[in-house]
Amino acid sequence: MPVSLYDTLTRSISEIRPEDGKTLGFYCCGPTVYGPSHIGNLRTFLLQDVFRRTVELSGLSVKHVRNLTDVDDKTIRESRAKSVPLKEFTRGWTERFHRDSAALNMLPPHFEPAATDHIKQQIELIRCLIDRGHAYASESGSVYFRVSSFGNYGKLSRLKEREITTDREGPAGGEPIDADEYERDSGADFALWKAHKEEDGDVCWESPWGPGRPGWHLECSAMSMAYLGQTFDLHGGGVDLVFPHHENEIAQSEACTCKPFARHWFHCAHLTVEGSKMSKSLGNLYTLDDIQARGHGPMAVRYVLISAHYRQQLNFTMDTLHAAESALKRLRAKADALMETAGIDRDAFYDAGTIMKHAGEDAGAFQPAWEQLTRDLNTPAALGEAFRALGDLAKNPGAPGVAGKQAWGFAKIVRALGLDLHRDREAARPEAPEEIRKLAEARWQAKRDKDFARADALRDQLKEAGWRILDRKDGYELEAL
Repeated sequence: MPVSLYDTLTRSISEIRPEDGKTLGFYCCGPTVYGPSHIGNLRTFLLQDVFRRTVELSGLSVKHVRNLTDVDDKTIRESRAKSVPLKEFTRGWTERFHRDSAALNMLPPHFEPAATDHIKQQIELIRCLIDRGHAYASESGSVYFRVSSFGNYGKLSRLKEREITTDREGPAGGEPIDADEYERDSGADFALWKAHKEEDGDVCWESPWGPGRPGWHLECSAMSMAYLGQTFDLHGGGVDLVFPHHENEIAQSEACTCKPFARHWFHCAHLTVEGSKMSKSLGNLYTLDDIQARGHGPMAVRYVLISAHYRQQLNFTMDTLHAAESALKRLRAKADALMETAGIDRDAFYDAGTIMKHAGEDAGAFQPAWEQLTRDLNTPAALGEAFRALGDLAKNPGAPGVAGKQAWGFAKIVRALGLDLHRDREAARPEAPEEIRKLAEARWQAKRDKDFARADALRDQLKEAGWRILDRKDGYELEAL
């Protein structure tokens, strides 16, 4: 089944398919590693993760590239403030981002290029732009892109040159650059190379225009084309990056190559907290650690952040976390019941390879949920359809063979959404008292002895005592009800 998305460039929903018919080239603007990612950043990465999972389950391969911005005004300023070398400073925050990503069950990208490792490619791109008359060097050694030289500037954001007066650097709009505006031919022109300044310390590289560092916009163009080619299938990021970052990426890339840059554009909407814009001054700029310190697990955070459509603003509240935990508990209980009826153990239910073997099959009662994911990544509708299907199956589970088909259909939805329904539960699982452990061991021995009547009776006894026994390939687990 084809997968579609809303394309920011065409302002329409269109099918996303690889140009070569085999592998979808997918570039995502990654984090600027100068501090922990907040939940607004994480929401974009999570929705990109759901999209990638959906595409892979649809039968296509994905080449997922997500960069690291490890040199810009913020990384330099913060590393110098802490008297830590830039590489060491950004390495620590990169590791923190990886920990958060793993906790939230994100698939790692296939390639994760860092800007400081691709200076050569960036300098080559600047050379090309200067040779083609699209860029010029100033007396100070900075290099600027001449916006007036690119006739299609503004096609993504629908902004015209006359509406553009300043260049901005950094995610979420950033701050006005501090370059002398008189160096630029026009206030709309933006920096490709920033001449070294005293406040940059030892952060600089040699170039034909003198020592300096790349501009933020240039970094993504050079890295995306290095890994995906001059034209690739899909570029993603937060809606705050449409202008100026993505607009500038298009201009500098297409001005050099004379080819289309990205064939489709995928942008995720902003997030608010308790109805207000996130900000440090309001004290509502939450990180994953902040939320976990309040007693909420990563899967509840993931559930909340993907629960609204990617093109709709999400209002994050503590109440939504409580609701997510309740929803996950219901999903987990229904999944366990479905697995038990179908005779599928939990390891297989979450195994990517096993799920992929069934991915091409009709998802049974969960087919409507799957179709919602493939139609503009409608995650809230997919969750709604999944709950509806589970409710229907609870009333009429069917024979084990039929239940098996339904279980794999549900596993496909769970895999696409990236929900490990048991992860948070396991992290907070209370230890079973000795008498419960003895009952569980007796039930396990009865099952090994093929005394299934006794095994069922002991299972019911455990349930009455408030415990569920879950069979695994190599034994069993106890879970408090």
